[in-house]
Amino acid sequence: MNTNIIYVYKWKSPVGDMILGSIGDKVCICDWALEKRRGVIDRRICRVLDAEFVGGISPTIEKMIKELNEYFAGERKGFDLPIQFAGSEFQCRVWAELMKIPYGETISYSELARRIDNPKAVRAVASANATNPISIFVPCHRVIGSNRKLTGYGGGLDAKQALLSLENPDKNLFA
Repeated sequence: MNTNIIYVYKWKSPVGDMILGSIGDKVCICDWALEKRRGVIDRRICRVLDAEFVGGISPTIEKMIKELNEYFAGERKGFDLPIQFAGSEFQCRVWAELMKIPYGETISYSELARRIDNPKAVRAVASANATNPISIFVPCHRVIGSNRKLTGYGGGLDAKQALLSLENPDKNLFA
C-alpha cells in the first residue's frame, strides 16, 4: 500500500507542456508531458517513493510555477526548492552532478561521466540523463554531444535549444 502522495499538475511552459510534481515540500517531477518514457518514469517514481499520484496543486507546485516563470522571464538563474530524487544510486549521482553545471554553460556526456569518476560510463550517464524526471531544476538540457551538437531531449530538441538560448542568448553554443 502506498503511503505517500505526489501532487501532480500539468503546466504550460513557454517551450512545452510539463508535468509538475511534489512530495511534501520537495520537487520530484518537472518533466515533459509528452516524454516518450513517461509511463516508465512515473512508475519508477511511485515505486521508489512508495507513493501515488493525486491531481492538484500543492504549495510546493505553486512555488515551482513561480520560480519557473521567473526562470523563463530571465529573472532567475537557480532554484531554491528542495529536490527529491527517485532513482538508482547511479542515477541520483548523475542527477546531483547535473545540478553543478552553471547556468548558461554546457558539458558533454563524456565530461559528465568523468565528473562522477566513471569516465567509461558515458552510455550509462546518457541513460540516466535521459530518465531525469526533474528537467530544468536538474538541468539535463546543459549536456550536449562531445561534437557540440544537440542530442536527444525529453522535451524535444527545439525545447533544449530554447532553454540553452534563454540561458545564453549572446553566445552561439553550437558554432
